[in-house]
Amino acid sequence: MKQTTLQDSFVLEGKGLHTGLQIKAEFCPAPVNHGYKIQRVDLPGEPVIDAVAENVVDSNRGTVVAVGDASVSTIEHSMAALYALGVDNVLIKVNAPELPILDGSSKPCVDAIQKVGIVEQDADKDFYVVKHKIEVVDPETGAKIMVLPDDEFSVEVKVNFNSPVLSNQYASMEHVQDFVDEIASSRTFVFVREIEPLLAANLIKGGDLENALVIYDSPLSQEQLDHIADLMGVPHRKVSEYGFINDFDLVASNEPARHKLLDVVGDIALIGRPLKGKVIATKPGHTINCRFAKQIRREIKRQHVQAPIYDPNATPLMDNVQIRASLPHRYPFLLVDKIIDRGASYIVGVKNVTTNEPFFQGHFPQEPVMPGVLQIEAMAQTGGLLVLGTVEDPEKYSTYFMKIDNVKFRQKVVPGDTLIFHVSFMTELRRGCAQMKGLAFVGEKVVCECEFMAQIVKNK
Repeated sequence: MKQTTLQDSFVLEGKGLHTGLQIKAEFCPAPVNHGYKIQRVDLPGEPVIDAVAENVVDSNRGTVVAVGDASVSTIEHSMAALYALGVDNVLIKVNAPELPILDGSSKPCVDAIQKVGIVEQDADKDFYVVKHKIEVVDPETGAKIMVLPDDEFSVEVKVNFNSPVLSNQYASMEHVQDFVDEIASSRTFVFVREIEPLLAANLIKGGDLENALVIYDSPLSQEQLDHIADLMGVPHRKVSEYGFINDFDLVASNEPARHKLLDVVGDIALIGRPLKGKVIATKPGHTINCRFAKQIRREIKRQHVQAPIYDPNATPLMDNVQIRASLPHRYPFLLVDKIIDRGASYIVGVKNVTTNEPFFQGHFPQEPVMPGVLQIEAMAQTGGLLVLGTVEDPEKYSTYFMKIDNVKFRQKVVPGDTLIFHVSFMTELRRGCAQMKGLAFVGEKVVCECEFMAQIVKNK
């Protein structure tokens, strides 16, 4: 799958939930590998903030990212829309310290993205594939969020509030495509009893009955209700029964749980890569969501390139017969057995190392170890297949080493190991020369890596 960006810019305008300011946010196309960035065009120098988990500085009633003195809050609804619709690269230009709240959901942003359209870019998506359980728990609140291995991105949310109106609710998104119809229109919510403390904390100055579900669930006198209305700058309202006091209907009976799911998606967007895994969140909130996103970011940094997924039962893209039709190498020097994955800029090959390899006779008889130079050769042959895939009639061409740099050997390769090679272009193919990065894995561990240049030459 290719990375994507917006086909054209669009603007969202409205007031900020916490500042009450009138805000203009422009969503602009961005180049490959740009990610999500937010630019404060109202500040000197127009600083740019990367919307990633490490830059989260506050998560009280919304997610706030900052670099230096520049910050932007209430980003989660827009992040959720971009992430769920598969948009990878966007620059958001905003003239205030938060994004507009609009109707309290992701729907206005989703509608705007769908209106301008999404365009593919010339780079592969870089998925983070969950291969083991990752969990973050807050023992004080009972909040917990985990992710389990799965073939695609899905989310389940369970909420529990000490409220006669909103106690236990559940929401799920089995497929990310369901976000548009089932999740995006779910609005943020607040309890009437929370409003005065939030105002005292200098928050929700722009909140009203049009951009949030307001829940009345504990007894307050009419005098208290009128006082809160005056603080909010909204008309007085008589409330005699517990429930939602908005004039509109819920989009679903579990709309609060769906909005919590929306927030989870928006905060997970801060990992900076599309996720393949099943997320299960219990009593989620921005604080634990962002802790979870930071944990995933640490996992990503620890293994900057994940080991490719290898299913030995799957039919390979190229078997040994097809490889021999493209490469001139033969026994005992053909060192790639099959190709299991390939994109426009990368290829994944497999070498099964057996005790019958001829080089083990001398390297070493009592302790067989695959020579590092042959591991590099095997990566180069895999890279040769990547390069040959860019020309017509690849059997008429050969590739040759020109340079090898930054070689590192991290672990012995011995009989019984299965080597998985991931080779990718570092630059575009120019004048028949390709600069490539190769990594070799055994299981989840990198055993060697290098950078190399190869030239493609037509056979005489």
